[in-house]
Amino acid sequence: MVQFLAPALAIGLGALGPGIGIGLLVMGAMQAIGRNPEAAGEIRTNMILGIVFTEAIAIYALVVALLMIFVGAPGLS
Repeated sequence: MVQFLAPALAIGLGALGPGIGIGLLVMGAMQAIGRNPEAAGEIRTNMILGIVFTEAIAIYALVVALLMIFVGAPGLS
């Protein structure tokens, strides 16, 4: 049972933080564009770059979960 619960928690909790982070990042960018529409291009570029780096954390969590499923983790047998 634990061998199925551990990967689910790894990807679930590993995606929670980046999801919240991306939401806050986009909210701040939209507020900045609303206040200064002339800077929309630069704000959008920085927002997309931040989203890419934040999403990498969720990909790491996915890799860890897949490793737990297919390779196993010490102590989960």
